[in-house]
Formats: sequence, structure tokens, C-alpha cells
Amino acid sequence: MTNRMRMQGVEWLAAASADPRACKWEWDHGEGVTLLEAGRFWDVLSVPDRLGLLTLDLLWRPSLPVPGPTLVDTAAGRVGFFLPPDPSGGWIGSGLRYACKGTWVAVPPPYRPARYLEWLVPPDGSGGLHAPGTLELALQEANGTLAVLRPLSAE
Repeated sequence: MTNRMRMQGVEWLAAASADPRACKWEWDHGEGVTLLEAGRFWDVLSVPDRLGLLTLDLLWRPSLPVPGPTLVDTAAGRVGFFLPPDPSGGWIGSGLRYACKGTWVAVPPPYRPARYLEWLVPPDGSGGLHAPGTLELALQEANGTLAVLRPLSAE
């Protein structure tokens, strides 16, 4: 990622804050993590890390666009996919959590990890997000793969 893309990513992500300046200060001088409200520019679908990491791997296929911003929370064991805002919030499934308008997401700056949070795919400032349909298909495929692997790992 170029320095220009990194700075555009900072500006794009900080724009979700009520006070972008304070957000950037916190990233640089505070704890390195700030809370941003979902639902304005993006929502976040959070899944268990094993499912999320396999899903992200499937999204890197050459036939698909580059995946959107993706965050991992190593303390909680979760992966968050940034999606376009969806007022209906129609994501349901075991272990899924959906952050939309009225919910808050802890995020580090796009240029470095902070505590237990790290960008697997940092925002590049273009506003690109995961396509919901593409993400759903990848989640289904990853879930199917994990369902097959679970009985094998139990032996």
C-alpha cells in the first residue's frame, strides 16, 4: 500500500467519526483505537475467526474484485467485513454479529495494529467495501468446508 493510499484510508475511515481530528489524534497519540459508529458509511459483519479467515481467502480469487476492508480482533477471535450500509440488516446465522446504525465498532488506524485489532485488508480511501452477495457466497462455501473438516478434526 502506498503512502498516499494509506493517508486516503485514514481520511476515509476518520470521516465516520463525529470528530475526525480527535479520531486521528487518538490513533497517533492515545490508545491507538477509536470507536466509530456503523451505519453511515459502512456496516460490519463479524464472524468467528476460523470462518472469517477462510472466507477472506476465498475472496482473493483472481475472478473477484479485491476484497474490501477487513478487520481481525485476535482477543475476541472474530473477523469483521466492512459492507455497504443496510438498514434491514438481513444477516442471520450462528455466530454472526451485524453492526449497523446505532452500533459502534472499535478500529485501529489503517496503517498499524493496535492492541488486539489489526487490518487484514486496510481501507485504501477509495470507499470500496465488500459486495454483500459475493461475501455471502464465500461465507457459504467456507461454512461448507468447515462442516466437512470438523468431523475429520474430531478423529
